[in-house]
Amino acid sequence: MASGDEDDPIIQEVCMNFYPVRPASMNYDDVTHLSAKIKPKQQKVELEVAIDTMSPNYCRSKGEQIALNVDGTSIEESNTFSTKMMDKQTFSSIQATTNTNRYAAAVFHKGELHLTPLHGILQMRPGFSYLDKADSKHREREAANEAGDSSQDEAEDDIKQITVRFARPESEQARQRRIQSYEFLQKKQAEEPWVHLHYHSLKDGRSEHERQYLYCQAMDTSENTELVKTPREYLAMLMPPLAEEKIVKPVGPSNVLSMAQLRTLPLGDQVKTLMKNVKVMPFANLMGLLASGTDSTAVLRCIQQVALLVQGNWVVKSDVLYPKSTCSPHSGVPAEVLCRGRDFVMWRFTHERSLMRKEVAAIIKLPPEDVKEFLEQMAVPRANRGWEFLLSTDHDFVKKHPDVAQRQHMLWMGIQNKLEKVFNFSKEDFLQKKDTQTEPQCISGEQRLKAARENAREHHASLQKDLDARRLKASPVSSAPSGTDATVRIKEEPVSDSEETMDTSSALPNGSLNGYPSAESPIMDPYNDHGAGQTSTPELQDFIRNTFRKHFVLCLSEVKRLFNLHLASLPTGHCVFGHVTDRMLQDTILHSHCKQILVPFPPQSNASADEQKVFGLWESGETFDKHRQILFEIFMKNYRVRRNIIQTKLTQELGDGVTKSDIDRLLKVSVAHYTWHSKVLQNSF
Repeated sequence: MASGDEDDPIIQEVCMNFYPVRPASMNYDDVTHLSAKIKPKQQKVELEVAIDTMSPNYCRSKGEQIALNVDGTSIEESNTFSTKMMDKQTFSSIQATTNTNRYAAAVFHKGELHLTPLHGILQMRPGFSYLDKADSKHREREAANEAGDSSQDEAEDDIKQITVRFARPESEQARQRRIQSYEFLQKKQAEEPWVHLHYHSLKDGRSEHERQYLYCQAMDTSENTELVKTPREYLAMLMPPLAEEKIVKPVGPSNVLSMAQLRTLPLGDQVKTLMKNVKVMPFANLMGLLASGTDSTAVLRCIQQVALLVQGNWVVKSDVLYPKSTCSPHSGVPAEVLCRGRDFVMWRFTHERSLMRKEVAAIIKLPPEDVKEFLEQMAVPRANRGWEFLLSTDHDFVKKHPDVAQRQHMLWMGIQNKLEKVFNFSKEDFLQKKDTQTEPQCISGEQRLKAARENAREHHASLQKDLDARRLKASPVSSAPSGTDATVRIKEEPVSDSEETMDTSSALPNGSLNGYPSAESPIMDPYNDHGAGQTSTPELQDFIRNTFRKHFVLCLSEVKRLFNLHLASLPTGHCVFGHVTDRMLQDTILHSHCKQILVPFPPQSNASADEQKVFGLWESGETFDKHRQILFEIFMKNYRVRRNIIQTKLTQELGDGVTKSDIDRLLKVSVAHYTWHSKVLQNSF
């Protein structure tokens, strides 16, 4: 023993025995029962029995303290202890077992064994709900004291902002979790009302009458309808097969699929369950998950009912994932709309390996969360390539089962017709885009430059002959009118390995007036050797039209800058513009309802040649086109223009209907920079 314990010696050792339960000798036969109640559905019973407060073993001060903590000082009918003293005790039942099929109440009487089946076995234990009530009373008093201290100097409550949120539609999985939660079970138990009972002691006459029901009342009848089983059936009733035990086994998580349980299902249900969980699967993998020896023909019949063929792989049907009368867990969109959107994504994957999510969302017009869920089920994101189909094309399956592939192709044709009517598109819209796209290639700038040089050397001789022939054809003076100079000057530019700078002369030989093409002018200049064989692509024309409808006025250097930014934003290898020269860019601008504004720059201007070439949208189909055309004509004559000159010119041309707001709007388009470094005219409308 340590030295510190010498002052606390052991006086006496006493052996104490603790009973885990109340001994049978201490019964409640002579105790006063105050009340009894039951919840039949829950098989829950509560009994209230009196406590002998006059017993020498009863601590009176402790009983008064407990009553004070539970009920407080007030006298109310709802008080737990009406005598201001803990004078009663509550017994609550718990289920001793959940499976009572193998239990019965037996009575042996006069050599006869009478068995009565049991529907529930309860064990009574002391309840301490009054302590919970005491704790809640204590917390209420503390909260009241704190609230009283903090609100003594306040005349009225402060106004607080309340945020209202609408709950999302509950999914089936969330509903199952909520039903199995402790709060939900407690709420359901509280909803069942108590049924009050009358207590009868063990030796009471009513109790004796009820015990008579434990004996069989039809002992003298000739026919016994109960004991008509064969010995084997009777043994099976006493010892049921082990398969019945799975009812009481714990259920695994909903997202875990047991292969042992799966193979007990019919073949069609096995295929449907697998496809619903995996979403996308090759046929070979599906056969590997099924039991060995399964007929592949039967599997093919089953899978065509729950999945569709996409690039040789099977993708689960939309109506299997989104049954009728359901909705999206993200946005609440009905299942019918979700199925149409997901079918469109699957149809696109039957023609392409990769999709862009923005393009899909723009057509099906569903929330981003739903579109992302569609793509995650059957594709993976790739850098600069959008969403790529999850699996590689299974050519082996298509070759091995051409009849199935043909049947699926016809099915997709029917789905395509429905989607075209719903989303208002045509298959050619996507095929044309696909045809104009080349396969992604990684070509460096040096390789492109080398290829351009080789192309120029190969075609130099033929181009030179063509140029000489055109010069000889254009040189005679017989075709020129009298009094005019019939000499046609063609600028001779050296053939170099790099792209030449653009011509900065005022006259543009494109068969147009002041750079604006006429209806019969060709796209390319036949008298310009740089335009020979070069045509602008539809994508370049769309880019120019969209750019000028947004900015209205741009110089050539700014157009080139915006075009380079657009090229940089495209995915790697996604180039549909080809080789674009400055001449091609100018010609495309002039054939996009634009016109060159020949601004008379001062000689001392330090603007470059591309910055001095200014183009403006001449016709856009708006009523404001006339105002803008008059403004452009003013800037063609003057480098700097005052506001009153613009207002006078507009009034002369359009009348007195020109308002101050029209002029302000027009001036936002024509904010002139003196240096003309980036743009001559800024646009904001």
